[in-house]
Amino acid sequence: MELLKLLLILIAVLSNIHTMKSSEFLVHEYYKEKCPLAEEIVRHNMEVAIFKDPRLAASLLRLHFHDCFVMGCDASVLLDSVEGMTSEKQAGPNLNSLRGFEVIDKIKYLLEEECPLTVSCADILAMAARDAVELRGGLRWDVWLGRKDSLESSFSGANLFIPAPNSSLHTLINNFKQQGLDVEDLVVLSGSHTIGRARCVSFRQRIYETKQEYHYGYDYDHYKRYTTFRRILGSICPVKGRDNKFAPLDFQTPKRFDNHYFINILEGKGLLGSDNVLISQDMDGKIREQVWSYASNEKLFFTSFAKSMIKMGNINVLTGDAGEIRRNCRFVNT
Repeated sequence: MELLKLLLILIAVLSNIHTMKSSEFLVHEYYKEKCPLAEEIVRHNMEVAIFKDPRLAASLLRLHFHDCFVMGCDASVLLDSVEGMTSEKQAGPNLNSLRGFEVIDKIKYLLEEECPLTVSCADILAMAARDAVELRGGLRWDVWLGRKDSLESSFSGANLFIPAPNSSLHTLINNFKQQGLDVEDLVVLSGSHTIGRARCVSFRQRIYETKQEYHYGYDYDHYKRYTTFRRILGSICPVKGRDNKFAPLDFQTPKRFDNHYFINILEGKGLLGSDNVLISQDMDGKIREQVWSYASNEKLFFTSFAKSMIKMGNINVLTGDAGEIRRNCRFVNT
């Protein structure tokens, strides 16, 4: 066990060093000369896709997150399984959960017609995540571009590094630290749960756990709202069965990117266990202060979220001669 911890620390250190070096090559308007319409093509197709299915905004944002936490932001999550390599799509955190691949496929097809072998799948994911947030009411930011695509995926990495929905605060902090992200990044990026849905199997433990997680310090009205919320969740997700039944991550404004997520967890009404531990397991109160600041100031949350998304988008990127520009995001070039 100690050997595993040391190995994870070493991976984190090496990842941070590589991130600092490789991210220096990412720039704004990378495709201004190479493919002037690149961002416009991504944006237009995101508008169409999200108009047809607003839930895709959360899905495509999550797709970028799940990509970056496994070997870095290199589009490895998009690769299909082939002989000798199992796709990250088959890993526990992703199987029957990730969606939006067809949207990326269409964008890539159009970009290949416009600018063959120019725009990477990894950059498409980063731009799509940004546009998803803005199209649901969030802030637009400048995406740093110039990533290359990975030649392989990591099934084991997806199982190891993607946070589980019932993670403890300690586990979450360590998980983000391995990616070069700090506690502030953890809190603000958790705010992405202001949109999207989760399956019953992801939040059942949060409903029926025997330990009372709602700690002292709140008045009776807060406690009453909290227990009422758990009863609502229980009606959606019974003790057994209905694993694939969905509930919104934010019951108040499920389709809008806003700061309501932080209001929810202050009231003990985060859907996932990993949401509520930001408050219930915060021993020194620093995370609570950050949550309060975002709950009371949406503009602060937006600007902080954009900053952390840029930081996350720089994790272990491939640039220069590393990687390739895939013709098809599902397969490496032959």
